[in-house]
Amino acid sequence: MSLMPVADAQARLLALADPLPAELVSVAACAGRWLATDISALRDQPWADLSAMDGYAVRASEGAGPWQLVATSSAGDADIPALQPGQACRIFTGAPLPAGADAILIQENATRDGDTLTAHDGILTPGRHVRPLGSDFRAGTPLVSAGSRLTPGQIALTVLGGHGSLPVGARPRVALLSTGNELVAPGAPTPPGYLPSSNAPMLAALLAALPCDVIDLGIVPDDLAAMTQALEQAAQADIIVSTGGASVGDHDYVRPAFAAAGGTLDFYKIAMRPGKPLMAGRLGNATFLGLPGNPVSAFVTGTLFLCPLVRHLAGSRAPLPPVVQARLAAPLGATAERDDYLRAYRAADGIVSVTSQDSAATAAMALADCLIRRPAGSAPAIAGDMVDIIPLTA
Repeated sequence: MSLMPVADAQARLLALADPLPAELVSVAACAGRWLATDISALRDQPWADLSAMDGYAVRASEGAGPWQLVATSSAGDADIPALQPGQACRIFTGAPLPAGADAILIQENATRDGDTLTAHDGILTPGRHVRPLGSDFRAGTPLVSAGSRLTPGQIALTVLGGHGSLPVGARPRVALLSTGNELVAPGAPTPPGYLPSSNAPMLAALLAALPCDVIDLGIVPDDLAAMTQALEQAAQADIIVSTGGASVGDHDYVRPAFAAAGGTLDFYKIAMRPGKPLMAGRLGNATFLGLPGNPVSAFVTGTLFLCPLVRHLAGSRAPLPPVVQARLAAPLGATAERDDYLRAYRAADGIVSVTSQDSAATAAMALADCLIRRPAGSAPAIAGDMVDIIPLTA
């Protein structure tokens, strides 16, 4: 069986499932969610001509005054009497200007004697220190486009636009299964031959910055019946992720259990290192992703496949991780018949590959803040060469 290129496998995986239906969510819970429809303003902002400073609302054409103070306007006031010629209004930041006023005399430039006001400094021009009605946006103005991942600034914008809730992609439910007789729960004693189960906590951490709900179904022993039952239980989720048991050894039960549970395999084995024994398919209404059991392989494939799948289901229009160029700080060897995804970190003089690229080297992996993507058949690279990197961010 020929190995599938990474880009083809990513496309096939995303094609297995449509984005989840949108749901209407309070703006307080929308940060980091993907907007399902375009959002336009329901109101003008500002709602009126507002003062940008504390001072006095006057007519600019009346020069330095004098004016007679006849009213006060504070933020939230809506019924301020109109000014007649020679009249002024005490005003505070954010308050509406009365009709007849077109400028603000800031209080530092004003002289007041009782209710008589004059200007002693500054030049008044129409619009001085005024935020005009609708100068930020008018009702009907497009505010945020569908497919945007909502930022705090965009949430503020939509709230000021009159929205209290927004249509966003639903949160995918991700069920995690860790397979292997050798695994014990995190923190449990590890007698000889046993290993703490690190993949599920690592994948949960990888997904923590994405809008999804993780369901850890625990450790499944290397047993066909147990694995089949666990997969059937996990099928209630939107995404099923298993780690381990994905190869062809005597104790690798994921593929036969997946078939026994009624799953349909779409592809298996990817032309990448680490992460070759990856599989994907459908089980009921769930998308299944079988990741390798080695922690580094699970981390790399989680970054390249699981995170994009979650983003896709949650409504992202660009779910794949971004690829940027960076300069190498040290040489790299040639690659063979598979794409290499080298764990690396960004230093002052460029990108540095971690000391060990073994698929079980978690101490080296923990130093990484990016992956160097080296296509199959790449020639050796020297310090100063530009390479593709994938930043390790959500």
